[in-house]
Formats: sequence, C-alpha cells, structure tokens
Amino acid sequence: MNQFAEFQILGRVGKIKEFNGSTNVSLCANTPFKDRNGEKQTDALWNDVTIFSEKTRGFIKQHIKEGDLILARGRMRQNSYERDGQKVYTVDLICEDFSLLAHKFERSEGEGD
Repeated sequence: MNQFAEFQILGRVGKIKEFNGSTNVSLCANTPFKDRNGEKQTDALWNDVTIFSEKTRGFIKQHIKEGDLILARGRMRQNSYERDGQKVYTVDLICEDFSLLAHKFERSEGEGD
C-alpha cells in the first residue's frame, strides 16, 4: 500500500509570485469558531502553495487575481535548510490541482456574514 501526505485548501488568493520554473500563490482560508463568550469569530490561516506545472502556471497568469476563491490540492513535501547554524524544517505544499471557483466580486451565499 502506498503512503502519502496531501493537502486541500479552499481559500482566497493573496499574492502571486513568479520564480524560475515555479509560481508561488499565497492562500487565505478563514476558519470560523466561537470564542469564550460564544461570539462568532474568524481565524485567518495563510499558506503558500508552489506550482510547477507549466499549464497551471499559464492558467494562473491569465485568469487568477488577488481575492479570487480557489480550491488547491496537492502533496506535502518535507524540506530543511540551515539558518544561522541551526537546521530549519519546513513542509512545502506542492500544488497539483488548482481550480477557480469564483472571482473576487462573486460572493457565495452566506459568505462574509
């Protein structure tokens, strides 16, 4: 049996950055919760996903803007590097499926309440 680590993020696009051979997209997923007083709050969680597929990178360049609602799926990859003599461990989110669900000004029912 194969073992794998994957992610799925439904969120809004923040910054889009182009690098040599990849595109990095920051995504904000808002998680609702109730505080100690029972009042509804929202916790914003930002994640950076990396896209290597030329086809998907072209789609993002032509059609995706900040604020668009997207669904990103892919695999998680552990990585490490040295900073100031200390080993730093990271988890990279490698996006393999990137779907546009709504443009910035199209708000789904119940969103933003």
